[in-house]
Amino acid sequence: MTPEGKRLLNIVILGFAFMFMFTAFQTCGNIEQTVLISFNSTDFHGTGYTSMAIIYGVFAASNLIAPSVVAVIGAQLSMFCSGLLYSAYIAMFIYPFTWSFYTASVLVGVGAAVLWTAQGNVLATNSSERTIGRNSGIFWALLQFSLFFGNLYIYCAWRGHDVITDKDRKTVFISLTVISLVGCFLFFLIRKPDSEPSSSAGEVTESLLQAESNDSSASYSSPESGVGSQARDAFVKSCKMFVTKEMLLLSLCIAYTGLELTFYSGVYGTSIGAMTRFGQDAKSLIGLSGICIGAGEILGGGVFGMLNKCSRFGRNPVVLLGLVTHYIAFYLIFLNIAKDAPVATQAGTDLQAFITPNVGVALLCSFLLGLGDSCFNTQLLSIIGFMFKDNSAPAFAVFKFIQSITAAVAFFYSNYFLLHWQLLILVVSGFLGTITFFGAEWIAESRRSDSDYDSI
Repeated sequence: MTPEGKRLLNIVILGFAFMFMFTAFQTCGNIEQTVLISFNSTDFHGTGYTSMAIIYGVFAASNLIAPSVVAVIGAQLSMFCSGLLYSAYIAMFIYPFTWSFYTASVLVGVGAAVLWTAQGNVLATNSSERTIGRNSGIFWALLQFSLFFGNLYIYCAWRGHDVITDKDRKTVFISLTVISLVGCFLFFLIRKPDSEPSSSAGEVTESLLQAESNDSSASYSSPESGVGSQARDAFVKSCKMFVTKEMLLLSLCIAYTGLELTFYSGVYGTSIGAMTRFGQDAKSLIGLSGICIGAGEILGGGVFGMLNKCSRFGRNPVVLLGLVTHYIAFYLIFLNIAKDAPVATQAGTDLQAFITPNVGVALLCSFLLGLGDSCFNTQLLSIIGFMFKDNSAPAFAVFKFIQSITAAVAFFYSNYFLLHWQLLILVVSGFLGTITFFGAEWIAESRRSDSDYDSI
């Protein structure tokens, strides 16, 4: 197999590993608020929103040290150990206690930071400037198949159930734990990419491999302080990168993806399940909504990731399409879903919004949320992989730091804010994030033009 073929195979394996892990975890996040509302135990006091706020808050803080962990133990082992923490969090729902619930939330937040930093490193190391858009799209599409499979299971298992019983909960979470563990072990199939002679197709990967080689040699040159120095350097790089002009421009767009991540992965599904006007199948519609989100994510990852190869269009049109798609979804949700649905009790809500609640409209909005999210994320992965190709791990750590801290804030206020206030926040932040992304893309295009000129 050619070096390019091995790199592509690594990306595919990475995508399948994440697909299995997040089939479990994203399904867990989508249903946990509903499950915990139905959980009959006087000894348990916790909410899914609070748990996710803790996860993303710890995730954000841990992103500052995640590059150090990846630098010391390597990307492959980092992803495996982090995956085990995800599996432990999911297993906790088989029979939850308040202390284990929030302890697992903290641990999975640490694991998430290391996992995504290592993922960004593997993606960049196995990509060149020519293939970074394609590889981002392939990875994103495979990852989002997780929304399809897990939520299809939820739809079939919970159809016709008004209340989630203990048996329903245990069956679902035992299955999800096993699926997550399968994803963990797939990381061991990823192999270090072979270097190849310098060429226009391999210059980026070659420079990344050379940088890793330099880091490794530095760690061996001083046995007493090599590992500590390597970890410290990774931390310093992350801090310096955070305040660069390019990252500051991208930060508002990244922050928006954190806010809308909270909305589509936790708030919207819970809101649909709380709508008693959707009938007896309202709880199972949470799974169907997740499937529609996944369909939008897969379509966007497959199509918009590939559009990066058409440099004449650039990334701006895809991001603008994502904003318009989300605005349409937000407007329809505002008309279709009751304002108190995100914070409703176990009994749900009987309130009506501005139109008679329609299941078809609700599922269309789910699809649009997924499609718009893929527009933003594929382009952010692509532009960060291009602009920070020589320091990929710190760059992706900063990306996840910003995204996760805003997601933590959003999950916290989701305990209290009615639906229309949450939608207003998304509308304003989406507009600002899109404008600043345009500025970052202009800088990226200038760099590409200068590079093309120098190569003549």
